[in-house]
Amino acid sequence: MAFEHGKIVKVSGPLVVAEGIKKSKMYDVVRVGKERLVGEIIELRGDRASIQVYEETAGLGVGDPVEATGEPLSVELGPGLIESIYDGIQRPLDTIRKQGGDYLTRGIDVPGLPRDKKWQFKALRKKGDDVSAGDVLGEVQESSLVKHKIQVPPGMAGKIEKIGDGEFSVTDTVCVLKTQAGKQELTMLQRWPVRKARPYLDKIPPAEPLVTGTRVIDAFFPVAKGGTACIPGPFGSGKTVVQHQLAKWADAEIVVYIGCGERGNEMTDVLQEFPELKDPKSGEPLMRRTVLIANTSNMPVAAREASIYTGVTIGEYFRDMGYSVAIMADSTSRWAEAMREISGRLEEMPGEEGYPAYLGTRIAEFYERSGKVQNQGKEQTVGALTIIGAVSPPGGDLSDPVVQATLKVVKVFWALKDKLAYQRHFPAISWLDSYSLYYDGIADYLVEHLGQEWIDMRDEAMAILQEEDKLQEIVRLVGMDALKAQDRLLLEVAKSIREDFLYQNAFHPIDTYCLIDKQKEILKIIMDYYHQAKDVLAKGVEIDDILAIKAREEIPKARLIADEETGKFGDIRAHIDKQLADLAKNITGEK
Repeated sequence: MAFEHGKIVKVSGPLVVAEGIKKSKMYDVVRVGKERLVGEIIELRGDRASIQVYEETAGLGVGDPVEATGEPLSVELGPGLIESIYDGIQRPLDTIRKQGGDYLTRGIDVPGLPRDKKWQFKALRKKGDDVSAGDVLGEVQESSLVKHKIQVPPGMAGKIEKIGDGEFSVTDTVCVLKTQAGKQELTMLQRWPVRKARPYLDKIPPAEPLVTGTRVIDAFFPVAKGGTACIPGPFGSGKTVVQHQLAKWADAEIVVYIGCGERGNEMTDVLQEFPELKDPKSGEPLMRRTVLIANTSNMPVAAREASIYTGVTIGEYFRDMGYSVAIMADSTSRWAEAMREISGRLEEMPGEEGYPAYLGTRIAEFYERSGKVQNQGKEQTVGALTIIGAVSPPGGDLSDPVVQATLKVVKVFWALKDKLAYQRHFPAISWLDSYSLYYDGIADYLVEHLGQEWIDMRDEAMAILQEEDKLQEIVRLVGMDALKAQDRLLLEVAKSIREDFLYQNAFHPIDTYCLIDKQKEILKIIMDYYHQAKDVLAKGVEIDDILAIKAREEIPKARLIADEETGKFGDIRAHIDKQLADLAKNITGEK
């Protein structure tokens, strides 16, 4: 269609009002001003359009031109996504730097995928094959960790007239398809509107945990592959560090990290660390399965919304190939603040604390794009898209509208406590306030892979921590000496669970990531000590003697045992058993 042209009649920060655009639709992309800044229509009244501009609007004035493209805000999908670092509207930052230096130039227009790079395409179909949406036409080895599947785009079907191996750019024709609408030339490049969820055949209940290597999450509050989780907490409680840990080590084949309105130094840490980190499974650099979207707090506020939608659309694209994808959104509060600002400039009726009345709907629409699904196509692959969002309520107030709207739709709640963070306890996830609604759904998987013993130990450890919280009230009132010996033992075991199991050193080469089998071994040492200690206590051994055995000093060292030295766990248990047994013999006179 021919581009429509209008003119600006009002500029209010990131919001621009233009008139003369009659044929455009909601969420169509427009180019604003002489520098052709990227904007998106968010309100239509007659021939007036309200546009949120994703770039700095300084210098725009009444009468400046506006050009409507007639197309929705879309992302480019195809080979070249992996290892890329984008801004909120999918402009590759490394390419922009080569062209214009260290600073983003307003109005710069760079394609999301490189046009000059050639990819080795391996055809998996032949001439005469009937194909439909989701069928794999061929594949490209995009990185050493990711095999990129080139699929028939959604809504298309027909018979292959031409296909073959070769080196192609993303805009070259790799397949000619005869459809009811005529011949269609298919390239490796797809464009997809970011606000529209990609289709699938069926949604499947999540039944497998996303193993993160973080003990407090995997043991107590797991998230399922295809699930949703949120991490709310006050400033300084470690939300971003937890997000970084999950992005580095989570058991996902593809990771999309969205820095939404984050501080520049935090995004710099991500950009510097990820190329140097090694994937624990393959030993390859983590960037070879990662897409980064860097939207910092000093970038235009409206671009925060684009970054969220861009990230989830890229995640859905890899999910359609049958991959397990994890999205880290840090933080959705910044996105909500952008919505509040734009809503205020539109003069809409405000909701709670000034947020728009549709805040909950927008947050729900984002998290609802997660899930474990059966994909389109004859291969009938199953893919999973897990969304983990950080929330930054002012002062850590969990009654904040963004937190409450998020809790209505997510099933895992990792509550961060500043008190734990100030005690240098990482992760500062409260074991008393957090919860996971996936535990029952993944119980069969855990029993199959770790045994019923793991479930029992986890439940007992959680009960001990809850009982500790009650006993601490008594200790604060009357002191430790007023407690029974059994209660003193429980408090010591609870302390061991907190400090030797839940605590994790994110900067230690071994402790930063903990295999699920190793988690079981560490917890088993603590729980075995508890059970043996209760037995010898019942035989008359003094509690002080039980707490003073030398072998207890080995428990904190268990989390630092290397993965290949699993025999050491049994040695620690044997030392504890022997020393406790010796105490019992001294009392009973046994030889």
